[in-house]
Amino acid sequence: MEKLESLKSAVASLSEISENEKNGFISLVSRYLSGEAQHIEWSKIQTPTDEVVVPYGILSPSPDDPAETKNLLDKLVVLKLNGGLGTTMGCTGPKSVIEVRYGLTFLDLIVIQIENLNSKYGCNVPLVLMNSFTHDETLKIIDKYSNSNIEIHTFNQSQYPRLVVEDFSPLPSKGQHGKEGWYPPGHGDVFASLMNSGKLDAFLSQGKEYVFVANSDNLGAIVDLKILNHLIQNKNGYCMEVTPKTLADVKGGTLISYEGKVQLLEIAQVPDEHVDEFKSIEKFKIFNTNNLWVNLSAIRKLVEADALKMEIIPNPKEVNGIKVLQLETAAGAAIKFFDHAIGINVPRSRFLPVKATSDLLLVQSDLYTLVDGFVIRNTARANPTNPSIELGPEFKKVGNFLSRFKSIPSIIELDSLKVTGDVWFGAGIVLKGKVTIAAKPGLKLEIPDGAVIENKEINDPEDI
Repeated sequence: MEKLESLKSAVASLSEISENEKNGFISLVSRYLSGEAQHIEWSKIQTPTDEVVVPYGILSPSPDDPAETKNLLDKLVVLKLNGGLGTTMGCTGPKSVIEVRYGLTFLDLIVIQIENLNSKYGCNVPLVLMNSFTHDETLKIIDKYSNSNIEIHTFNQSQYPRLVVEDFSPLPSKGQHGKEGWYPPGHGDVFASLMNSGKLDAFLSQGKEYVFVANSDNLGAIVDLKILNHLIQNKNGYCMEVTPKTLADVKGGTLISYEGKVQLLEIAQVPDEHVDEFKSIEKFKIFNTNNLWVNLSAIRKLVEADALKMEIIPNPKEVNGIKVLQLETAAGAAIKFFDHAIGINVPRSRFLPVKATSDLLLVQSDLYTLVDGFVIRNTARANPTNPSIELGPEFKKVGNFLSRFKSIPSIIELDSLKVTGDVWFGAGIVLKGKVTIAAKPGLKLEIPDGAVIENKEINDPEDI
């Protein structure tokens, strides 16, 4: 506890953060130090019933009457987690300003979708962006939407000082006052930050009841009237959208029933001897999409009572040769603290994240079309799963990716694509079946305009 006392006095003198942030940080560290990590007893895990994880197909249809629909939507706030930086894709600034299609960014699409809802039903669904270190850039960016019929709010998530592992002191007190001294404590912080920003009370006073929280890079996370209607009818405090696992999602968190409560089970909480079982698609059939619907009054009550004690995720890093620790929490783990919390098992189309340029290839291809800001899958593809796409490091950054394709190939009939080396694509190319294109080291391999490649491995121009 001595550690905690000296940390408290060091944190007290940090002028860059608010009292709320200091208190939140100290509370997180003291929970971490007391080792209150919850131990999961494997034998107590139960598969949730359909009452707890509701199949999307059995939800009642949304109301036919436009006035009723307006009434529903006027209770909703849409919140996008906008803290992600585009660094993994070679971009500076918030990831939500990467262009997805036809020159439109993630943020453009989100704004168009909500504008269309507001125009169609005469409702007022506000958009809220939670930023981390992207705040100033985001403010400049949203300026371009000032004439749209949508209220856009922004707030910053907390920033906490990184902890120096060696002596448990805050990194900024070691003279590291730049950005590298601080970190955003994961999206579990959304509830306290929304409350501390004053936005939560403002929305409650306008008669808002639910917030729909989703990652800004999930193109499938659109407002769903059936879900909203179900939650309002059943007074659910919290709802997590889950979807069936495929082999690509074996590490994703899943919902379990545990001691009478529904809760999120993440791979990090699984004892080593059960990891393979956790990854199996037979026993744990669903995973968390991080599309969350949460009752605003319930958030207020729980934040005020300091009751949201989600599992702590320790994230070790190194900054300028100093070993530091970041303690983080995830919003999905809050499910067990809310009354009448449920999951809804939604179609895969509600989970379309863009984490890398291989995902960008999918959504820019003929596999998808854009209608009113919604990215819709092409019905011409018979296979319900998307092709698997692996692009080499030459394609990792968005700029390089775009320059290597004269136009995005047709992939309606593609099963898998693997590209390595210095490969350049012409226009009007069609890829089908299983395709591997591997340029030999030092060789520039150009795929000519109009090439049709089906079930082939290509290493040099003669193979085409």
